[in-house]
Amino acid sequence: MQFNELRRREFITLLGGAAAAWPLAARAQQPTMPVIGFLGAGSVDTWVLYVAAFRKGLNETGFVEGQNVAIEYRWAEGQYERMAELAADLVRRQVAVIAVPGNSPGARASKAATATIPIVFGVGDDPVKAGLVASIGRPGGNATGVNFFTSDVVAKRLALLHDLVPGAARVAALLNPNDATRAEAVLSDLQAAARIIGVQLQIYNASTSGEIDAAFAALVRERADALFIGPNPFFNTRRVQLATMAAHHSIPTASAVREYVDAGGLMSYGTNLADMFRQAGVYTGRILKGVKPADLPVLQSTKFELVINAQTARMLGLTLPDKLIAAADEVIE
Repeated sequence: MQFNELRRREFITLLGGAAAAWPLAARAQQPTMPVIGFLGAGSVDTWVLYVAAFRKGLNETGFVEGQNVAIEYRWAEGQYERMAELAADLVRRQVAVIAVPGNSPGARASKAATATIPIVFGVGDDPVKAGLVASIGRPGGNATGVNFFTSDVVAKRLALLHDLVPGAARVAALLNPNDATRAEAVLSDLQAAARIIGVQLQIYNASTSGEIDAAFAALVRERADALFIGPNPFFNTRRVQLATMAAHHSIPTASAVREYVDAGGLMSYGTNLADMFRQAGVYTGRILKGVKPADLPVLQSTKFELVINAQTARMLGLTLPDKLIAAADEVIE
């Protein structure tokens, strides 16, 4: 009797121990949540809209941040010299995918940092010339993404600015020398377009907030009639400063991104960047599901938006031509 009682107690003890271990075993068998490394050219407060669009794309493929996927954010805050360091940090973190939408320098740094971790980019220059992919249709390697052609529509943007300000003889162009590859391509396109339109270009460089202020002081001093803001992630993050300075000095301006017009700028012509971030989110989600970057052709933006701020035009004393009003995708009143 004592023996049976002892065996019964041992069995209950063993059963209780096993039951306690079951939740631990179940948790151990649950798959690890994948981690995306997100490398942004700007700062968290200036990229709220873009990050939301990226998450929307992830959601479309079944991924929700904090539920079945985690995102590690790294912000360069306009300091392109930090891209290599930040990309290397994400590689050491062994993230599942590195996402660098709207960030050409970050895409190049990520490509240099790893040949194995998948990379999803969003770039405005040629990804083949930049060495990111072998070809648009067959990327090869570990990178793919979206090409949104901001540099390819430079001539059209300059022409539209001249249509808005037909009396402009001297057009200033603001470029970021820290993004040298894109700046050189934009400058080449601008020079060719300026010769055709018949305007004189004045080139100014800026890669910090203080240099933007200095550039405005110089272009006002040299009597520029209008300002062309080069496509660049840093300038996107400084859109409020740029719009404020342009309004203060009564300078008509053109940008690549509609968010600049929302901030008070005169006009923009280019791809909808928020939608590009969404597309990058979709590609990131597909890669998390097992699709290889080499099998995902680079998406190419085909729709470009002309957005005009009518209130800013009135403040500048400009009359909007009927043909531009008709051509505009949106006129902000």
